[in-house]
Amino acid sequence: MFATTPLRVVAVSAGLSQPSSTRLLADRLAAAARERLAAEQDRSVEVRVIEIRDLAVDIANHLVSGFPSAGLREAIDAVTEADGLIAVTPVFTASYSGLFKSFFDLIDNTALTGKPVVIAATGGTARHSLVLEHALRPLFAYLRAVTVPTSVYAASEDWGSSGDEYTDGLPSRIRRAGGELASAVLGRTVSGASRAPGPDDGEDAVVPFEQQLADLRLD
Repeated sequence: MFATTPLRVVAVSAGLSQPSSTRLLADRLAAAARERLAAEQDRSVEVRVIEIRDLAVDIANHLVSGFPSAGLREAIDAVTEADGLIAVTPVFTASYSGLFKSFFDLIDNTALTGKPVVIAATGGTARHSLVLEHALRPLFAYLRAVTVPTSVYAASEDWGSSGDEYTDGLPSRIRRAGGELASAVLGRTVSGASRAPGPDDGEDAVVPFEQQLADLRLD
């Protein structure tokens, strides 16, 4: 029996073409997160993919007028109320797309505080993969979200990778990132341990970094 309130995973895709490799990557990451969540708890899981290309005019109007359309407001609310977020952008001029940035510019800088996020990007060459670390991760750090350790970059040649669980191909990275998002949504570390060790935990229990800092201050 599922609990009445489902877990909500929202993926934001900034792909411009249709079909889009950016949308494909968003779909596969969302599917990986949903599969892991469904396997580890008894609540239903809702997945939604927001194509911000469909909101481009509304985003531009909001930037100059300060008033969102009903559709844009609903999309922003879906992102801020999600239990887990997946953000995928194509790479343009060695960074995230302008449309991707414009959408997240409309989100209050405290609205994503503590929210688990997978960051991902697509591009024509693997040379752009550092965009995840020099652009996307700082953006979501500013928004106070919690990005999972595994980020996913998909170059054109990655889509032909078989990538079983013993390799670092694209399917393997997608499964790993989806699993990490699921663990974060469920309040666990990526290793599966609870975030805060209880009194019965052994010496090897995972201690949150914040607690370690607090212990250092007390010393």
